[in-house]
Amino acid sequence: MHIYEPPLEEIDFVLHAFLKISEQKITGYDLLTSDFTNPILSEAGKLAKEVIAPTNKDGDEVGCKLENGVVRTPESFKKAFKKMCEGGWTSLDIEEEYGGQNLPLVLSTAINEMFTSANMALCMYNGLTRGAYSAILLHGSEDQKKLYLPKMVTCEWTGTMNLTEPHCGTDLGLIRTKAVPNASGSFHITGQKIFISAGDHDLSENVIHLVLAKTPNALEGVKGISLFIVPKFIINEDMSLGERNNLSVGKLEHKMGIKGSATCVMNYDGAEGYLVGEENKGLRAMFTMMNEARLGVGLQGLAQAEIAYQGALAYAKDRTQGRAIEGSKAPDQAADPIIVHPDIRRNLMEQKSFIEGSRAFIAWTAVLLDKAKREKDLDSEGMASLLIPVIKGFITDKSFEYTINAQQVFGGHGYIEEWGMSQYARDARIAMIYEGTNGIQALDLVGRKLSSNGGKHIRNYLKLINDSLKEEKDKELSEKFIAPLKDAVDNLQKALMFFMEKGLKNPLSAISGATDFLHLLGLVSLGYIWSQKAKRAKELIDQTADKNEFLEAKILTGEYFMQRQLPETELRLKKILSGEKSIMSLAVSQF
Repeated sequence: MHIYEPPLEEIDFVLHAFLKISEQKITGYDLLTSDFTNPILSEAGKLAKEVIAPTNKDGDEVGCKLENGVVRTPESFKKAFKKMCEGGWTSLDIEEEYGGQNLPLVLSTAINEMFTSANMALCMYNGLTRGAYSAILLHGSEDQKKLYLPKMVTCEWTGTMNLTEPHCGTDLGLIRTKAVPNASGSFHITGQKIFISAGDHDLSENVIHLVLAKTPNALEGVKGISLFIVPKFIINEDMSLGERNNLSVGKLEHKMGIKGSATCVMNYDGAEGYLVGEENKGLRAMFTMMNEARLGVGLQGLAQAEIAYQGALAYAKDRTQGRAIEGSKAPDQAADPIIVHPDIRRNLMEQKSFIEGSRAFIAWTAVLLDKAKREKDLDSEGMASLLIPVIKGFITDKSFEYTINAQQVFGGHGYIEEWGMSQYARDARIAMIYEGTNGIQALDLVGRKLSSNGGKHIRNYLKLINDSLKEEKDKELSEKFIAPLKDAVDNLQKALMFFMEKGLKNPLSAISGATDFLHLLGLVSLGYIWSQKAKRAKELIDQTADKNEFLEAKILTGEYFMQRQLPETELRLKKILSGEKSIMSLAVSQF
């Protein structure tokens, strides 16, 4: 099995050469010089490689076990999780008021990528806590914040989000979980929730569940949903833990992947719960942190594609079979390494160009979210909201595809468990499903985000890209990057015109092309990112006469994306323009 290597040089290039984070006019970014970030990233990479990564196989092979009502995680998880917590890694971008370090999201995003590549399942426990923390921070009372947040920052208490029920997933208006008020001012919560990540475990002292439920006089549908804090153990006035609440794990799901993450059926039998915010406003409270949560899921996909690519690259350099078609590359051996063969190169280049483009795209969007939060910049918030479905949907779709392609490099060895490649594929698969399936992301993009604020955000994004196309003066970059990107943007604009002309008259026609549009916008976004990365790499090369293979590789990898992957926008456009007829032509009885 390949030993994970943190991509520190690539992360440094993204943060400091491409994004120039310390020069951004965002509060706190002036601290983010290389001298400040490099030791942090180096230490995070060391933790990921030496402490977290060795636990990944345990998560897959040992998994979680439900014993006497308590979920047990692998022993190695406890040690690694403790190291993460003690080092303050779970509180990087948390507000100082509650014990965090208040570092920008862009830095924690880079660190979380490394941790997630090392062990995605383990990172679920603090990841879900981060989401629950945000909901309480933004919508909880002052007393609730003081009571829960300091312990959640350190992960002494971890958190969950309880949305889904057996009969409803995306359509949360159908939930049946009830919240009945009692004399003390709290509520009795009764119902069942499923697919609850980190629903129970032995990594923390308490689990703070955030549960969606309906009060007796609730409004119909999603307008009648409220949000409640339901702790596993009741908290005494002196902050000690009291008796166990009336909740239990009904079942531990047996899953395709992320087996070290406890996915639970949670039963609430009159459990004591406390209203967060206003009654009937629970859905808004739960979804306030969705941008960061969905950015995190896109990051999970990227992280699995990265570790899978590393394994495939190492294997391709080591495995010998056949001879290079243009002549032997290793005459002293019986065969050449398989990396000499064009189809292996194609496979690896597709992975490399996608991964490096996506890493920069996610980091760039994290900067938008930082600007929105730290500077109250509504345009940045709007553009980030436009791009989040693309990051969650497009990147996780393609990341799963590329973990499979990495597995393919191994041939038969990729199909057996010894090399670990199947785990990366199985773990990556869930990212396409949770936090809103990718089909839902496409519908959100086309049905809501494109028209948001009168279409302002997609217009701003197109202007940003088109302005960059006009600015490029370098002839070589113009031919290899700008010309292909212009064609891709033209395809994007034709799709938008189709939606504008057909969508109002026949919404079904637009919605039928939603997934293809999600991918089209994703491809254009990576094309834009690569044009900017290549420009920056060329500037750095021109500043020195020394040969720099790393920077040269940036340009060549970008060229591959522009020539071999970006043209897919034309295919996606043709599918969009075909409308709904071929999709909806069969009667239900004909399937």
